[in-house]
Amino acid sequence: MKTKAGKQKKRSVDSDDDVTRERRPKRATSGTNFKEKSLRFSEKYETVEAKKEQIVGEEIVAIQSTSSLESNDDQPRPNRRLTDFILYDSNGVPQPVEMLELGDIFIEGVVLPLGDDEKEEKGVRFQSFGRVENWTISGYEDGSPVIWISTVIADYDCRKPSKKYKKLYDYFFEKACACVEVCKNLSTNPDTSLKELLAAVVRSMNGRKIFSSGGVIQEFVISQGEFIYNQLAGLDETSKNHETKFVDNRVLVSLRDESRKIHKAFSNVALRIDESKVLTSDQLMDGGEDEDLKYAKLLQEEEHRKSMDRSRNKRSSTTSAPNKFYIKINEDEIAHDYPLPSYYKNTKDETDELVLFNAGYAVDARNLPCRTLHNWALYNSDLMLISLEFLPMKPCADIDVTVFGSGEVAQDDGRGFFLDDSENSTQSHDHDGINIFLTQIKEWKIDFGEDMVFVLLRTDMAWYRLGKPSEQYAPWFEPILKTVRIGTSILALLKNETRMAKLSYTDVIKRLCGLEENDQAYISSTFFDVERYVIVHGQIILQFLTECPDEYIKRCPFVTGLASKMQDRHHTKWIIKKKRKMLQKGENLNLRRGKAPNVSKMKAMQATTTRLINRIWGEFYSIYSPEDPLEEIGAEEEFEEVEDVEEEDENEEEDTIQKAIEVQKADTLKKIRGSCKEMEIRWEGEILGETCVGEPLYGQALVGGRKVDVGGAVILEVDDQGETPLIYFVEYMFESSDNSKKLHGKLLQRGSETVLGTAANERELFLTNECLTVQLKDIKGTVSFEIRSRPWGHQYRKEHMAADKLDRARAEERKAKDLPTEYYCKSLYSPEKGGFFSLPRSDMGLGSGFCSSCKIRENEEERSKTKLNDSKTRFLSNGIKYSVGDFVYQIPNYLSKDRGKRRPVFKYGRNVGLRAFVVCQILDIVDLKEPKKGNTTSFEVKVRRFYRPDDVSAEEAYASDIQEVYYSEDTYILPPEAIKGKCEVMKKTDMPLCREYPILHHVYFCDRFYDSSNGDLKKLPYNMMLKFSTIKDDTLLREKKTETGSAMLLKPDEVPKEKRLATLDIFAGCGGLSYGLEKAGVSDTKWAIEYEEPAAQAFKQNHPKTTVFVDNCNVILRISWLRLLINDRAIMEKCGDVDDCISTTEAAELATKLDENQKSTLPLPGQVDFISGGPPCQGFSRLNRFSDGSWSKNQCQMILAFLSFADYFRPKYFLLENVKTFVSFNEGHTFHLTVASLLEMGYQVRFGLLEAGAYGISQPRKRAFIWAAAPNEVLPEWPEPMHVFNNPGFKIPLSQGLHYAAVQSTKFGAPFRSITVRDAIGDLQPIESGESKINKEEMRGSMTVLTDHICKKMNELNLIRCKKIPKTPGADWRDLPDEHVNLSNGIVKNIVPNLLNKAKDHNGYKGLYGRLDWHGNLPTCITNLQPMGLVGMCFHPDQDRIISVRECARSQGFPDSYKFLGNIKDKHRQVGNAVPPPLAFALGRKLKEALHLRNM
Repeated sequence: MKTKAGKQKKRSVDSDDDVTRERRPKRATSGTNFKEKSLRFSEKYETVEAKKEQIVGEEIVAIQSTSSLESNDDQPRPNRRLTDFILYDSNGVPQPVEMLELGDIFIEGVVLPLGDDEKEEKGVRFQSFGRVENWTISGYEDGSPVIWISTVIADYDCRKPSKKYKKLYDYFFEKACACVEVCKNLSTNPDTSLKELLAAVVRSMNGRKIFSSGGVIQEFVISQGEFIYNQLAGLDETSKNHETKFVDNRVLVSLRDESRKIHKAFSNVALRIDESKVLTSDQLMDGGEDEDLKYAKLLQEEEHRKSMDRSRNKRSSTTSAPNKFYIKINEDEIAHDYPLPSYYKNTKDETDELVLFNAGYAVDARNLPCRTLHNWALYNSDLMLISLEFLPMKPCADIDVTVFGSGEVAQDDGRGFFLDDSENSTQSHDHDGINIFLTQIKEWKIDFGEDMVFVLLRTDMAWYRLGKPSEQYAPWFEPILKTVRIGTSILALLKNETRMAKLSYTDVIKRLCGLEENDQAYISSTFFDVERYVIVHGQIILQFLTECPDEYIKRCPFVTGLASKMQDRHHTKWIIKKKRKMLQKGENLNLRRGKAPNVSKMKAMQATTTRLINRIWGEFYSIYSPEDPLEEIGAEEEFEEVEDVEEEDENEEEDTIQKAIEVQKADTLKKIRGSCKEMEIRWEGEILGETCVGEPLYGQALVGGRKVDVGGAVILEVDDQGETPLIYFVEYMFESSDNSKKLHGKLLQRGSETVLGTAANERELFLTNECLTVQLKDIKGTVSFEIRSRPWGHQYRKEHMAADKLDRARAEERKAKDLPTEYYCKSLYSPEKGGFFSLPRSDMGLGSGFCSSCKIRENEEERSKTKLNDSKTRFLSNGIKYSVGDFVYQIPNYLSKDRGKRRPVFKYGRNVGLRAFVVCQILDIVDLKEPKKGNTTSFEVKVRRFYRPDDVSAEEAYASDIQEVYYSEDTYILPPEAIKGKCEVMKKTDMPLCREYPILHHVYFCDRFYDSSNGDLKKLPYNMMLKFSTIKDDTLLREKKTETGSAMLLKPDEVPKEKRLATLDIFAGCGGLSYGLEKAGVSDTKWAIEYEEPAAQAFKQNHPKTTVFVDNCNVILRISWLRLLINDRAIMEKCGDVDDCISTTEAAELATKLDENQKSTLPLPGQVDFISGGPPCQGFSRLNRFSDGSWSKNQCQMILAFLSFADYFRPKYFLLENVKTFVSFNEGHTFHLTVASLLEMGYQVRFGLLEAGAYGISQPRKRAFIWAAAPNEVLPEWPEPMHVFNNPGFKIPLSQGLHYAAVQSTKFGAPFRSITVRDAIGDLQPIESGESKINKEEMRGSMTVLTDHICKKMNELNLIRCKKIPKTPGADWRDLPDEHVNLSNGIVKNIVPNLLNKAKDHNGYKGLYGRLDWHGNLPTCITNLQPMGLVGMCFHPDQDRIISVRECARSQGFPDSYKFLGNIKDKHRQVGNAVPPPLAFALGRKLKEALHLRNM
């Protein structure tokens, strides 16, 4: 019976040996246990990786837990799969499989059913079980080895080892593979020779990762000859009817003897066979092998394995890898050798290639017809010209490049290109043929003749020999021919060398540098330039040389050196297909099958970038190719336009308690692994001082011969197996009272363990506030470490670029030489604060016994305590001092009668029922003799309640000021934890004048009395002596009398415009962000860039002193460079190289068309203090530069251009605003790379998510923000949310299970109630559907007329539906009557939209045709309101119409004075794209505070 791995029969636990041999699948024998002896290998294997599976403690439990999932439950002995496993000895040291013959071996891993199902989540993890009784190898009949290990209870099919055990296990697995291959060859040809056998095995095992060449495989097979012999000899007994007797096979015996010659120092005895296999001694051995010899042999095998690893690392990349992988060309690197992007242009009619060829099935590529293609051009899926180099020169799997082509097809004429005729080699001519457009091109190749070169490309239909390209494409083909000329020149150099092996890779590059300039293969005389060109275009040269019939050329040092250099540059690899057959599809996806796209000004343009940004993002996407997670959602029939907008998740789990503004902490403090080794430890140098408890301090120590310094970095290992060793910064060293030598240090976190993840530089470490004290004997080593400090500013860009280039080159050189990594640190990472900050250099490595992290922790612990003073008139809670008479906030839940009840909500009424903090005054502090049950303190607080207007009635709430409160006689006794901060209550006459922006001060006024017993509200009696707050803040002063006695608004904190930050607003829109920042008194927007004409004009209308550039930001950035190049050469030289700008032809052409007056108004580096904006986060892949690969898609993101502005101008501050999903878009890589880019520039960076509704607007609008500040500036804090809003706290995932929330959720309380629909639009006059009269009567502010109170016109059916929607809160399409209506055109329509069949899959389509609730909030403002959009709740609460432009603007927080321009769609777009000005204002006030702190 043929057995297969994973489907073997089972054995009974208590069955006898005979049954065991009958039931077990055919396997070779192996040794059983002998004497216990420990074998230690490299320390890097001494870890066990842990995953989150169900963990069990006993093997029998694991067997029972997986038995019900098996398909062969009827068999007596359990068989299971084993994954993520590791074998180790009694000391926990990983050991090879064969070690069980010398000692007890145990297993850790995941146990699964034996079936083929690979879903490991159904398995259970065993921390330790065994011991292992024996191992066996099966799978000989299937040709694929299966390793089995057996315990007393069960047999385990070893599928996948732990990552940390993989190298150790792979070596044994290759031994098993060699056994199977030898068995297979001897079974089919038992009379073969040893040489033929070895050649066949080498062929079958070639390409495996563990071997660097065929010679290494042959050496390996011979060295394992005795092992192979023993395994195959065991098959003679386990397979009774086997025709081949391996024991006496002449070739197998010869192989064994060759192995014994290698191991002649060992006994000529084979390994002992498992007794269950019943092999006789005269067949296999004369006696047992000496155990010490076995032990020594295993040690030798371990050394052999390590030597193979080293050999593979050095050589496999240049030999076997090219046979298996094709190194993808890095488009970013070769872009400089090609023209700037342009589109394929052709006015001729073209025929589909599929018309000329009949699609077949499973066609072999070698049998395809061949044609000639003249006047040809290649382009991508967007009709942008693309180079041939991005296609593989061999058939590869998973190609992420889509290339099409067009040209004139004719019969193959056998012509090629003359390499010595550069003038005419790429010029096109007219030919008689058919103009066609091709299906997707799959591969291409170059064939060489004596005088000509033949370039061929292949589709699924045919091969095409390329004639002359079109005139438009000729510049794109010239680099190919130039590289071919270089290849022929190199071939000539190699052939002319008498001893080719002496001509190294470096020698060839030097020879190319020495070519004359008139030589067609001339590149440059500079070694670096020549080497760069050869490497980045290396695939053409490699293919040319490796296909040469001369074997010496294929293996020459230049070929291997070039392949190694190419892989060292981290190119992406494609797997080469072995099968040449493919399925011909009858579909052509070439866009030429329809009308070519009309390229207009509004198309997306590839980002103009600096080389720094291009390098950071390019290097990342040359290594990682994450899939774009976004999916396009098609609209249904009646959805005129479905807009993908950010929506609330109604099923999102609600918090049950109020959470702090903190990182959700995991247990980040790791337990350090101690050391039992004896080593010399002594102090070096004099005592520096003493700690606070009198312990002597030292600056240097010798630990096991290694020097440890204060200010240096050390390595510590943790107890958790599988964890990476930790690196700590040494703050100080001391000797404790028990004579222990210790150090105190702070964790230096690897970038990959921060929020940066894979975007981090592997050499950069980040200081943290996590500190500990350890003994010096626990140190495992030291690291090369530098605290990096550089001058910051635009004038240092060139200097830093050069230094970084040298630094990277040095790092690569050290890595190539396998030298230790040199780390550096320039920032402090604080997950609790959500950002990266400048290092506290004045407090670092002083060796004084002081640790700033310890001080921070002590302050936090002190702040968390609640204390009562001795006089019982004051207490401290959460760092705030409270006294009798203070006005305070109280959590509303403590007074709510409905506490604990869940209220019903509907989509946009979710703020209904939320309560603001209760304003109270502390009357007394009550000392408790015994704490009450549930209380953690020994006192309570007696307070007087002040009611808010909304506590009285909804009518009172809308008729009163939101800052008004009412005095009452109601008192309560509450625990101190019910109090959430302080506020102030004063007379109305002392209040500041009402501003048009959100309230940022905790100030209220009171002049009325509320009697809760009867609901009476009256003027505050004069005899009621209310102690108001005293005015302590000058900014709250409201009036100042002039000489005439009139009142005027006083703004003592107003900053003159000339002292504000000179701001550049990019992606400015209509100016909501700039307006809010300017109102905050911190920003003066001098320049703005906006692409859309109406929005730019609206910005200019509202910011008349701002220079507005109505153009693409890429064009403006290009012009900025050109201005420096032409007019300000000295500044350009200070800022960086003149070629530091990477842009497209489009950007360059449009830059030349910009008005000279506008060019002169562009800012220069040093003039811009602040850059703000909200770039679109999606990848503009529609017009990418070269291909459809991941890097091309992301290169087109405007985020790159935005970051390049920051890199070029280097402002003091930088603010990025975007949608909430920015942090998760593209699997988070865009967010991570943005932060990494800013850090690379030298900025401090802070990130967070904010809800605009909590800052005084009447709509949910979640936004992501990234602040960046120069190293010597102060990073702004996040503004405190001031309004209740029912949205969960937004958390950004960091790493290691941590999440960061910038602010706390306000749904459990905030200083003020939420802003409702009535607050926002309740005072606007009624209008009809489709109202287009722009100017209305005066409404708010100083406006003489109200503008833009206009609304979109609905079609007849939707207007009828709107009128049928009930005027009740939350009513939508589900409330429509089921009836038909006759339209004016005679068509009969059902009033209910056709949504019932799909409603279950789309949350019932809640909100479509929805009517707003006066007491709820408006929907998220989008660019195109319509009742059938995803934000369909757009009907006015009382009127039968869509809400107007002005109503949308009010929901965003725009004042009525703000103007919008263009048609109604333009205006809705301007409002929907804007940053809410109140949120911008709140951010601006925090920026202002940061500037104030900096100046202090």
